Amino acid sequence: MLPEKKLKIAVIGLGYVGLPLARLFATKYPVVGFDINQNRINGLNAGSDATLEVSDEVLKAVLVDKPSENNGLYCSATLSDIEGCNVYIVTVPTPVDKNNRPDLTPLYKSSETVGKVLKKGDIVIYESTVYPGVTEEECVPVLERVSGLKFNVDFYAGYSPERINPGDKEHTVEKILKVTAGSTPEIGKVVDELYKSVIIAGTHLAPTIRVAEAAKVIENSQRDINIAFVNELAKIFNLMNIDTHAVLEAAGTKWNFLPFKPGLVGGHCIGVDPYYLAQKAQEYGYHPEIILAGRRLNDSMGQYVAAQVVKCMIKKDIPVNNAKILMLGITFKENCPDVRNTKIVDVIAALEDYGTSVTIYDPWANPAEVKHEYNLICHPEPVEGERFDAIILGVAHKEFLNLNLDQLKKDKAIVYDVKGILPECDSKL
Repeated sequence: MLPEKKLKIAVIGLGYVGLPLARLFATKYPVVGFDINQNRINGLNAGSDATLEVSDEVLKAVLVDKPSENNGLYCSATLSDIEGCNVYIVTVPTPVDKNNRPDLTPLYKSSETVGKVLKKGDIVIYESTVYPGVTEEECVPVLERVSGLKFNVDFYAGYSPERINPGDKEHTVEKILKVTAGSTPEIGKVVDELYKSVIIAGTHLAPTIRVAEAAKVIENSQRDINIAFVNELAKIFNLMNIDTHAVLEAAGTKWNFLPFKPGLVGGHCIGVDPYYLAQKAQEYGYHPEIILAGRRLNDSMGQYVAAQVVKCMIKKDIPVNNAKILMLGITFKENCPDVRNTKIVDVIAALEDYGTSVTIYDPWANPAEVKHEYNLICHPEPVEGERFDAIILGVAHKEFLNLNLDQLKKDKAIVYDVKGILPECDSKL
C-alpha cells in the first residue's frame, strides 16, 4: 500500500485547477505536472502562469529542472516523465457539447494517458466535476483496458472534487475544505490523509466515490438555481420599475436571507455542472424540472440584457441599426482572464442581430484566445478616439470602476450596468 512507500504525485492537466494543486503538493512531495499543451509547459517552466492563478514568485519557488525524488514541481508534456509516480491526480475539464450533453472526452483521453504508465499499487484520483458514477463506471474501465491491471486488486481510485474559484486570491486551494473519497474504505483513508497533509482548511471523507461526485455536482446546481431565482426577480421588478439591487439589499438585512445577485451565469462550473446531474437523472427516467428550468432561465439572460439595452436606446431616440456599442469585459467573471463559456458572447450575438456594431474592451482577456474561441476581436486597451451610442458594463473588472465613461459616450448615449456596481447608469440588471 502507498503509505509504506514515498509518494510521488503526477497531476494530469495544468489549468486553473491542476496548477494550483500541483504547486501546493510540491511543497511537501515530488510532483510532476503533465499537460499535452507544450506552450503551456514552456510558460510554466519559465516561471509564468498565464491563468494568473499562481504568482510567478510562488511558482518559481517550487519549480525544479528535472523529475526528482525531492519535493518540488517539474512540468512536462512527455509521458515517460510520469512513469515513476504512484499517485495520479486528474484535473482535466468536463465541458458540455453544443446540445448541453456531458462531454467526457478529456476524461477518457487522460485516463488512457494514465493507463499507459499505471503500475500495481498505484492510486488514480479524479478531481473533475462529473455526475455520480463516472469515476468507477467510465474512467476505471479505461484504466483497466489500457493498463491490463484489475481495479481494487492491482490499482485503486479516489475522488476529490475541485473547489477552485478562479481569480479568488483569498479562498485559495489550501484554504478551502476538501471532500475526499476512495474506492475502498482503506484507500479512502489514504486519499484523505494525502489531501489533509496540504489542505489547512481540513478535509471531509465521504463514504463512497459516488457520494463525493454527487456532492460536488449539487454544489453548483444549487448556486445556479438560486441565481436563476434572482434573475427572474430582476425581470419582474424591472417591469414594475423597482430597483432589484435595492430590493435584495433590503431583504438581505434578514439573518438567513441568501445573498445572491442577478447576472450572466457562465464559466466552467455553474453554467455546466447542472447539465451533468440532469443527464444522469434522465437516464434513470426522471426529468429534473427545477434544475433544467434554472438552466433555461439563466441561459436566456444574454438575450434579455441585449433587449433591455435596445429598449433604453429607443427611449432616448438613439437609432439602433448601425449603433456603436462598447462592451466592457468578455471574461466569465471579474478580475480573471478565463473566457471559458462566457455568456457575454450571448449578449454580443443578440446585439449584432439587432444590427449594432459591438466593440469589446477587456484588459484581462487574452485577445488571441477570444479570437480562437469566439472569432471576436477583443481590445486590451480602450479604443482611442471612439465614442459610443451605448456602453455595457458586462464584467466587474476593477479597472472599469475608474474608467471615465463620459469620454467614451456620445451625447445621448446610454450606460447599462449588468453587475450593478456603477454609481450612475441608465439601467441595470
